[in-house]
Amino acid sequence: MAVGITAYFMDSVTIEPWWVTVIVAVVLGLINAVVRPVVKLLSLPLTLLTLGLFALVVNGLMVMLCAYFVDGFKVDGLGAAILFSIILAVVNWVLNMMFSND
Repeated sequence: MAVGITAYFMDSVTIEPWWVTVIVAVVLGLINAVVRPVVKLLSLPLTLLTLGLFALVVNGLMVMLCAYFVDGFKVDGLGAAILFSIILAVVNWVLNMMFSND
């Protein structure tokens, strides 16, 4: 749901047809579970040097990697992918706050 909401608000990210949103969510989850930890470990010195800001670039690269693998999911560059990952995190946080039982 968060992927669809985020893509709706960004002109530089397109997901068509609508059911590709589910595939994007699954593939992005798999990439974040398998590839992202390795990339974060390898980029740890650069992340420390930039005081953590390089982590945003890593998140954007994971979105770009997902766009490479999923037909129908298009991102217009690394800047759009980084912005997509930031907005996705905020939308995910808001949805968790709305639907959590705490």
